[in-house]
This record gives sequence, structure tokens and C-alpha cells, in this order.
Amino acid sequence: MFIPYAESQTIITHTEGLVKFLEKSLSQKLLQQESGFYIKSSIPTSYVAVVESFGTGRADVAAMTTFSYLLTKDVKKYPVEAFLTVDRYPDGLKYRGAIIARADSKVKSVEDLKGKKFAYADPASTSGFILPAKLFKDKGIELAETMFAGRHDTVVMMVYQKQVDAGAIYYSSPEQRRENGKTTFHIRDARSMTLTQIPDVEKQIQIVGFTEEVPNEPWVIRTTIYQNPEEQERLKKALTESIIEFTSSPDGKNLMQVLVRAEKVVPVTDAFYDPVRDILKTLNLDTEKLVK
Repeated sequence: MFIPYAESQTIITHTEGLVKFLEKSLSQKLLQQESGFYIKSSIPTSYVAVVESFGTGRADVAAMTTFSYLLTKDVKKYPVEAFLTVDRYPDGLKYRGAIIARADSKVKSVEDLKGKKFAYADPASTSGFILPAKLFKDKGIELAETMFAGRHDTVVMMVYQKQVDAGAIYYSSPEQRRENGKTTFHIRDARSMTLTQIPDVEKQIQIVGFTEEVPNEPWVIRTTIYQNPEEQERLKKALTESIIEFTSSPDGKNLMQVLVRAEKVVPVTDAFYDPVRDILKTLNLDTEKLVK
């Protein structure tokens, strides 16, 4: 499963190649034949739907957000473990959230948000909810009204259409390109997802603040796919190798850029996400309520 961080058809279109590659690669690695290992991908309507799918056994592997993973493993205590994360240039293995507002508004800094109407992305989004919530708590900022847009690009559109004063989105550093002898920078944060609707979104919607950094989002595997521990480990190893191989190919690199603005994936363990666990302890969130 894939977290619905973009429009579903976009994710489906760009992940078809990954699914076909993994089916063939895992058939070769695990069955020693060209076919026979089958994969079905889907994009639920919410982040939490992915969380709950691990509880019912409907999900075996998922590309998740950092907080969604911790909800799944620590709060719901479903049998999962992180095995990969994304690597973004030049940000590396960490990312942060950004606070956006219209360029023509009076909101020029995070402090200007007191008493304002604000849009978060999703209750299970790290950069779109958890990190900005901690930022506001640390700065003692009380918002007048908050809501969840569901997706990061929807947050951008709500700010643009003046439905809210500001919003929270994921942030990736701009891509540096050399064009016609000049160095140009192209945005890769959530605003880039709305360039078709708002060609000058970088000028219309500006970043007024940043959250702290946390470890990048994980790829997660259910630990009870096979009852035999050796079979389970063999599957995880083969899956890890195959995903890394695909994301190193031209098609894979394109997929990574379109979906998560990243260059590659690298192996990790559950301990990689301990810093986020420390952040959650300071927020005292009703996490059970978030996953209902």
C-alpha cells in the first residue's frame, strides 16, 4: 500500500512499473523462476487506513509516513518493522515540515499565526501535523481554528484560495539545475504538486517558517507474512534488494522523484525512528483517537 500523499491516479500510474519489476525480481529470487510471485498495490483514502490494514492483514508492505509507522507499531502494536527509508539530495536521511501562507497576506512568520485559521495535512502526517503541532506548542502559539485537508497539495490549494490563513506541508530542498549557462532552483516541496493549477505558486505561496528535522519516512513490512522466521527474513532481504535495484534504474529514479522527491532508498532498522518517539512524548497526543 501507498500513503495517499498525492492524487491516487498519479500514484497508481507511477507505481505500475515498480509492481511489475518486483513480481519478476521476487519470483527469480524466491522461486527461481520468471513468474509466480504476485503483488497487488492499492492507495487507501487516508493515512490511517494504511495503519489499520496491517492490523487486519490486508497490508504486507507499505510506503508510510514516519508518524503512521509509529502509530502502527507503537500505538496499535501491529506486527510491522521499518526496513527502508528514502534518501533525498541534499537533505540526506532527514526532512522537515514547512509553514506556508499567501505572499500577499499579513502572515510573514510563525508568530503571526496566533488567532489564525490553519490547515494541517492529515492526523497521521509527520510534517503535515505532528511537527507543526510541536512547533506551535514550543512557541506558545494558539490557533483560532484548525482543520485537516487530507493531502499536502490540498493544503496548498486551501491557502491559495484563502480558505485558511496558513497551512503545513512537507519540505524538500529545491533541485539545483544548470540551464543555459545559469544555475536555477526548482521547488520540490508540496507546492510543486500544484504547479499545473498555479504556475507561479512559488511566488503566490511562500514559506514563513520551518519545523525541526526528523528521520525520513519508512517502507514497512508486516513481520507475520510467514510463520517461519527464516522464510520471513528471506522475503525481507529479497524485497530490500529488489526495491533498491529498481529505484537505482531510470524508471525507478523517476518514480522516486514524482512520488517522494527522493533519489534512492537505503536500509534502516526500527531504532532509526527513536528521535520521533521522543518528540511524541512531549506532545501528549491522544494517539488512540487519531487512529479511529
